[in-house]
Amino acid sequence: MAHRWREQRWKFLSSSLAFLSSNKSLVSDCVAMTEPAGMKPKRILVTGGTGLVGRAIERVVADGEGKPDEEWIFVCSKDADLTNAAETRALYEKHRPTHVIHLAALVGGLFKNIKYNLDFWRKNIHINDNVLHCAYEFGVQKVVSCLSTCIFPDKTTYPINETMIHNGPPHDSNFGYSYAKRMIDVQNRGYFKQHGCRFTAVIPTNVFGPHDNFNIEDGHVLPGLIHKVYQAKKNGTALTVWGTGKPRRQFIYSLDLARLFIWVLREYDEVEPVILSVGEEDEVSIREAAESIVEAMDFRGELIFDVTKSDGQFKKTASNGKLRQYLPDFQFTPFKQAVKETCDWFNAHYDVARK
Repeated sequence: MAHRWREQRWKFLSSSLAFLSSNKSLVSDCVAMTEPAGMKPKRILVTGGTGLVGRAIERVVADGEGKPDEEWIFVCSKDADLTNAAETRALYEKHRPTHVIHLAALVGGLFKNIKYNLDFWRKNIHINDNVLHCAYEFGVQKVVSCLSTCIFPDKTTYPINETMIHNGPPHDSNFGYSYAKRMIDVQNRGYFKQHGCRFTAVIPTNVFGPHDNFNIEDGHVLPGLIHKVYQAKKNGTALTVWGTGKPRRQFIYSLDLARLFIWVLREYDEVEPVILSVGEEDEVSIREAAESIVEAMDFRGELIFDVTKSDGQFKKTASNGKLRQYLPDFQFTPFKQAVKETCDWFNAHYDVARK
């Protein structure tokens, strides 16, 4: 009798081991279900991961800001066309993120926006809706999307703050992009009210740094100027800056923004957006920005302002008061230092830089 019992027990154990061996994924899932909630690893999907801000986040994470329980996944347009719902869903199926930093967008400088407002609206609306709805369907715990200060009303009082986003139409030069970005805020509030989703957004001021788009025609003002100075210095010609040089901007270094993005992902629990910016006192004119680049690149030629070109919006002064309530001691990289580091990167990577 005892012999038969031992034989039956051995058969049971053998069959159990065989079952477990052939169902490793089930075992893994069961183990994961028994882990304390705080021990579950975060899978952080970064859309637009090879762009200016994505590269900065990747560098900051690699330089020590990452945590052992975080897996960072940086994807770009080669991984999926986010205007396509099926491809976006396949991306989520593949990576199963628990958190998303949404940076992907069709972006461009002033003159590209003026020319293609409809394209900026349609493509960004498709991208944002696909990314956010898949995040909801796949149970993503948190999404942090990237907006822009251009979403604020053209006619407004200054400084602008997070409560003023929908108070009037944006500047006509980039209304397509601006309205598409505003709709992220609308969707975030909708997903929270209807489904309890913790989706939020940040509003950085003018971002610049390594891996920017230095295209003179389609890039933003600072990287475009850096490329212009490079060419003028190489060719021994004058530097021509479009516009009067009088408009004023707050510029934020991409590596500073990356550190703030990581803080928002981990610590910021509001659905309402937060402006990520240097203070009002750090606002500079386009002329001052150009002069900083001239100094950083040791350009000795003539500086000319072409007043026949549009200035765009004169100012977009933003308050970082809400950010300072959370992080009163955050240290931004001084503007001239950040410009010098960006110029040095462009000089060293001219052959591979986007331009």
